[in-house]
Amino acid sequence: MQAVMGQVALMMDGRSDVGAAGASRADRAMDRYASGEDAAFAEVYDELAPRLHRFALRWTRSRSAAEDAVQQTLLQIHAARHRFVRGGAVVPWAYAIARRLLIDLGRRGVREVLRADDVRDPEEPSAAPSPEEALHHRRVAAEARRNLASLPSGWREAFELVKFEGLSVAETAEVLGITRGMVKIRAHRATAALREEAARRLHGSLESATRPAPRSPRDISEGGTPT
Repeated sequence: MQAVMGQVALMMDGRSDVGAAGASRADRAMDRYASGEDAAFAEVYDELAPRLHRFALRWTRSRSAAEDAVQQTLLQIHAARHRFVRGGAVVPWAYAIARRLLIDLGRRGVREVLRADDVRDPEEPSAAPSPEEALHHRRVAAEARRNLASLPSGWREAFELVKFEGLSVAETAEVLGITRGMVKIRAHRATAALREEAARRLHGSLESATRPAPRSPRDISEGGTPT
């Protein structure tokens, strides 16, 4: 808890570049909520909860753990609302709180090992692929998760926040407590590593597809050739 609140205080020490460039709907709602307008919390919740849930779901692979992380994050926001800097950006602050909570959950063993079965985002359109397509998609998704999980944690976090969560480089830097240049470097290295791994696997698949089938013992004994 102290670590989370310390992160909260750090995030609120100064104004965000995002807030200076133009407040979002979430920022304006949080500004009103911090000023004592209790009804504004509903708008804060609507703006933040879906994004935080997707973030936590990717992290935990558990809907119940993700929901708990979202609730705990919003409770932290509520507890610290009177110290929120007017005109600040609430999104990177909320992600920083959620990230700290998720790290703590992981240390307590709540984070699940990546599984082969995918957890679909409830907002994604439902489809009815063939069994073969569904199996292929699960394998591809599991492979992508394994590749992502194998990256250094710093690369992976920067990549996920920018590519998956849609945060700007400035917001990601604020969440992770690093410079914008470092965010760009880590995200670039993660992208390059993932592309290299994908190319390696594709090359291996093409080699397997074009490699002649091994001769059976019967072919060898009869001097035949494989067809």
